[in-house]
Amino acid sequence: MRQTASRLVRSYFWITAASAVYALGFNWCYVPNEIGFGGITGVGQIINALLPWIPIGAIVIVLNIPLFFLGWRLLGGHLLLSSLYAMFTSSLFVDLSAALWRFQPMDPMLAAIFGGILTGGTLGVVLLQGATTGGTDLLARLLKLKIAWLPMGNLLMAVDLVVIAAVAVAFHNLSSAMYGVVSLFVCSKVMDMVLYGMDQAKVAYIISSKPKEISNAIFDQLDRGVTILHGEGAWSGQAKQVLLCAFKQRQIVPLKRTVREIDPDAFLIVCDAHDVLGDGFRSNQQNEL
Repeated sequence: MRQTASRLVRSYFWITAASAVYALGFNWCYVPNEIGFGGITGVGQIINALLPWIPIGAIVIVLNIPLFFLGWRLLGGHLLLSSLYAMFTSSLFVDLSAALWRFQPMDPMLAAIFGGILTGGTLGVVLLQGATTGGTDLLARLLKLKIAWLPMGNLLMAVDLVVIAAVAVAFHNLSSAMYGVVSLFVCSKVMDMVLYGMDQAKVAYIISSKPKEISNAIFDQLDRGVTILHGEGAWSGQAKQVLLCAFKQRQIVPLKRTVREIDPDAFLIVCDAHDVLGDGFRSNQQNEL
């Protein structure tokens, strides 16, 4: 029980911190430079441009209500409660930081790039805690249930493009949409990096005349398991054992050194692994992002 409470407090701490940085990125990079922002927040930009007396954060909260009713049925109570908290805190921080500081315009390209980095990183942190900030983040999370193979960043980018175009029309500024697309691309890549790239992994295929010695050394020195695949040389017809090993990015140098020391003539192929689940890596969980 104590461990569960500690994990819950830690999760909500990260959601709160990420929401504050998200609001800072939005008010610092997007608002003063009139850069198109996707999702419900982008719709809030449009309404705020027409009715400046309505805060963007308040608009976001009101527009999110129908999406949260839909999400409650499809995603369950825990995700929706944490998402409600993330949505309210991020919206509150948006309005609070806008009231406390008046951010000045900067170079639009810098604003687009760093805005994408800040929002993409913080949205990734929120999603890792099992929440969303509402809006198209929640919509993308719902779509993920049906299109599980597509990364969250790509889903979010597809949903947000239409809103960015609408923001550009509201500001009567095509550059707003163009910078918005740049920022959205950066945001999606950073988000996927946070969601999938924090556990970077590689896969090695090793063909050697000393497969037993190499597999034992990998197990003893790197604490990694090895799977033996049975292959055959196409030209020679000779039976061969192919060693398959998944390992962390930081272990690539010791793995190469180990193989080279045992068999300098070994044939080694190292590939990127997008998502590795299982012993020594991330666990396979329900509703995996």
